[in-house]
Amino acid sequence: MSDAIVELLPVLVGAVVVPIYPMIALILLQSENGLKKAIALVAGGVSLRLLQGILFGFVFGRVAEEYPEAGPDIIVSTLLLVIGLMLLIKAYTAWRKEEDTETNIPQWMSAVTGVSATRAAAIGALYVLVSPKHWVFTQAAIGIIIEAALGMGTAIALYLLFVVGTQVLVLAPILMVAIAPQQAAKPLQAAHDWLARHNQTILLVVSLIFGVWFTYKGINGLLY
Repeated sequence: MSDAIVELLPVLVGAVVVPIYPMIALILLQSENGLKKAIALVAGGVSLRLLQGILFGFVFGRVAEEYPEAGPDIIVSTLLLVIGLMLLIKAYTAWRKEEDTETNIPQWMSAVTGVSATRAAAIGALYVLVSPKHWVFTQAAIGIIIEAALGMGTAIALYLLFVVGTQVLVLAPILMVAIAPQQAAKPLQAAHDWLARHNQTILLVVSLIFGVWFTYKGINGLLY
C-alpha cells in the first residue's frame, strides 16, 4: 500500500494545487451563511468524485480482469501522459498571457457571494464535472489504485483518502471559520488577495513542474 500512496501523491498534489477552487471557498466563507455554503461546495465536489470512483473503479476493474498483465499499466501510463501534456499546454498558455491582476480572476466569481447553499453544492460538482483535467486526475488515481492490486477494502479506503485530500486547501479555512469565525476573517481575506495576485504565476509554475513530471512518467511507463 505504501508504494501505491507514493505513486498517488503527485496526482493528488496536482489535483489540489489549483487556485480557483480555494478562492471560491474563500469568497463563500466571507459571505452571509458562508460556512454553510462552503461546506455545501465541498459536499458537491466530493459527491461527484465519489460517483467518478464508482464509474471508473468498475471500468478499470474489468480491464484488470480481462488484461491482468499489461492492461492497468497501459491505462495509467496513458492517463499520466495525457495529464502531463494538458498541464504543459496550460503552462504555455499562462506564460503567454499578459499578467493583469484586475482581469486575472473570472468575472463570474464576483457573483458567488450571493448564491445559496444548494447552488454552492452545484458549483462544487460542476467544478469537477466540466474540467477535463480533473476527470483525468481522478482516472489516473483510480488506475494507480487498481494497478496496485490491493484488496477491495484497502482500495476503497485509499480512494476515499484521495478524495478527502483533494479538498485539503478548502477544508483548512472551513475549519478556521468553524472554530474561530471572528479571528479567521482577516487571514481569509489575506489568503484570497494573495491568490488573486499570484493566480497566474501559481498556474504557470505548478503546470510546468507537474506537466514535465507526468509526461516523463507516462512516456516511461509506455516504453518500459
